[in-house]
Amino acid sequence: MGKPDREMEQYWHWFCARLFSDPALEHRLLERFGTPEAVYLAKEETLLKAFPSNREKLSALCAGRKTWDFEKERERLKRLDVHFVSLSHPDYPARLKRTGNAPCGLFFRGGLPQDSVPSVAVVGARSCSPYGRNVSFWFARELAERGVQIISGMARGVDGISHRGAFAAGGKTFGVLAGGVDICYPEENRDIYMRLESQGGLISESPPGIRPLTFLFPQRNRILSGLSDAVLIIEAKEKSGSLITADCALEQGREVYAVPGPLGEPLSAGCHNLIRQGAGLAVSPEKLLEDLEILPGINMKNMQKNKITLERSENLVYSCLRLQAQNLGEICQKTGLSPEEALSVLAKLQLKGYAREVSKNYYTVVKSDSVSI
Repeated sequence: MGKPDREMEQYWHWFCARLFSDPALEHRLLERFGTPEAVYLAKEETLLKAFPSNREKLSALCAGRKTWDFEKERERLKRLDVHFVSLSHPDYPARLKRTGNAPCGLFFRGGLPQDSVPSVAVVGARSCSPYGRNVSFWFARELAERGVQIISGMARGVDGISHRGAFAAGGKTFGVLAGGVDICYPEENRDIYMRLESQGGLISESPPGIRPLTFLFPQRNRILSGLSDAVLIIEAKEKSGSLITADCALEQGREVYAVPGPLGEPLSAGCHNLIRQGAGLAVSPEKLLEDLEILPGINMKNMQKNKITLERSENLVYSCLRLQAQNLGEICQKTGLSPEEALSVLAKLQLKGYAREVSKNYYTVVKSDSVSI
């Protein structure tokens, strides 16, 4: 008779907590010994003989067995409100499990993405432009409204804004962290960190207490893409961490989409290169949903239900607004209105929630399903 799940999971917990920084070695050990329990019980000389090039890590692993207390570590997770699920557990995310380099275990707070619900990873520049901020919020909000789970990395810029977009829609969103899920990083996103536990989850390969060290960020990117059906890149320089996520997605057989940006801007270079190399062109959330067969065509009944009715002057101004901020002079030139008239109309649009002033006399559109005069 096999051991109870809890007893098997405690060996997985030990294994993953000690070797999380080297997933390749974890998988090689499992291929050789079969289970974490077998690794735990193996003699040190047996481990070193099997993997002589990993002598230092395996010696540390064996030394750590003497001080590891299974019950104390289980209680520690409970005290921190952190859950653990191993690669062999039925609750382990099926999408991620099917990838060739899945983490052997996940530590999480809140919940895990549902296998039966579509998921899209939204990632991009930390130092994003106002255009990137608007696009990130728009895509995440609209996708979440359609029931798509939003996966991101809780980083500054595009990642954090994508989580906020999902929150605005009342949807589910999950933050994949490089460090332990008991550590909020960056601290400025503390409000996002607190909300993720109740409106999705916080997920990491790293055990609690681990700081988000630099080398862990590229490693976690494969989890971002592995938990998703597709990866959407919004603003990325020619050399960007987001492109590592795109590479992971391609290796895992995921679809990669990129949002085009203003020509000549450094933050557009990475996305334009991806599109040139064959990535999908993301021009709107609706088109992305169609491409992913999540939304097979626009639902005209809902479109009519959500239609915005504006006065003629409001529609004139609304129709010339873009996700990229435009100044008052440009708006006046396009509409033929005087600055006083345009400001009056913009004030009405802001009150109705259809426009936003991002800086003095610079305005962007707040995207909605449709507008009629």
